[in-house]
Amino acid sequence: MPLLETTHHRHGDAPYVPDQSRAERLTSFEPADFGSPTGREEEWRFTPVDRLRALFRDEPTGLCLDWDEHLPEGVTSSGVPVEQWRQAGLPQPGDRAAAVAAARSGGVGVIDIPAGAELAEPVRITLSGAEGQLVHGHLWLRVGANARATVVLDHTGLADYSEVLTVSVGDGAALSLVTLQRWDDASTHLAQHDVVVGRDASARHIAVTLGGGVVRLNTNATYAGPGGSFEALGVYFADEGQHLEHRSFVDHSAPRCSSDVLYKGALQGDGAHTVWVGDVLIRAAAEGTKTYELNRNLLLSEGARADSVPNLEIETGQIEGAGHASASGRFDDEQLFYLMARGIPHDQARRLVVRGFFADVVGRIGVPDVEAEVMAAVEAELARSEAADGVEAGQ
Repeated sequence: MPLLETTHHRHGDAPYVPDQSRAERLTSFEPADFGSPTGREEEWRFTPVDRLRALFRDEPTGLCLDWDEHLPEGVTSSGVPVEQWRQAGLPQPGDRAAAVAAARSGGVGVIDIPAGAELAEPVRITLSGAEGQLVHGHLWLRVGANARATVVLDHTGLADYSEVLTVSVGDGAALSLVTLQRWDDASTHLAQHDVVVGRDASARHIAVTLGGGVVRLNTNATYAGPGGSFEALGVYFADEGQHLEHRSFVDHSAPRCSSDVLYKGALQGDGAHTVWVGDVLIRAAAEGTKTYELNRNLLLSEGARADSVPNLEIETGQIEGAGHASASGRFDDEQLFYLMARGIPHDQARRLVVRGFFADVVGRIGVPDVEAEVMAAVEAELARSEAADGVEAGQ
């Protein structure tokens, strides 16, 4: 019996006019070029924009998150003016929140991994918020040619935070970037992460979103030359009242490149809402492209909602292969019965099924202590649900 049943993705109830092509959407450094979202726009139609108004205001706040770093030997941390980043030919902000973050951050924090470096341990950056903070953040991760590195970016605490992260992966380099969203429940976080993959380079972006009241993460990839590969992986777990939204856009514009997108989410509790929108564009010049994207959602209780929208645009027939799929379904009681018939208690059997659902993505994080923390957090979410069910049953 399959754990999930494939379903048609949902498009919401409000009328909208979709763009003809994902590539035609506005990008700009200037916040004024974007109107303040109303929720009726295609790219905002799933998002509770009324809970995010503060992040759309085009004004500096003078605040920053606490920054803690662990840099292996040879890796450096510095800062550059926003204008230098603007002139580097990098992707521009794609919505108002990202444009405000880029313009009002007060500067760009830069992490440099030198060419040819082979890091034996991860770069670790922890950004922590405090109550009442409204912060715009701007980071630039530069990975030199033929380097090998893993970077862990951890978001914790309480804040309203908008973020732009640009990742430049040099020719022949290999990068694994793990972003953790472990905010307190009242936090909001809007982010745009842009990954530029060099010639014959590989980049993996892993998003783990477990905390925050509203989190919306846009992950975009472009290719600076042929032969590049990109993976976008995600794990998310939404509780009562949480809105966790992940969007990806892979823009294939160079030949012989590949991409693999895989996001998995679980939801429990009334009002828990997750969104995944995956866009892939294969341009006419991108001959020899190979791409696939997949989203799976596991609904653990009544009252939870998962929206899942895969989109694929192909402008050339000269490709290796392209496909996409999404599936959402409720927890399969027959899976539990199978395990319980073999002597495994109900609560333990439920946890085993959920752990197995997430295991293939979590196992690709590649940092053992982070993998263990993520699985422990998932089990803690399940334990809270089981405790709440026990209280209700006893009433």
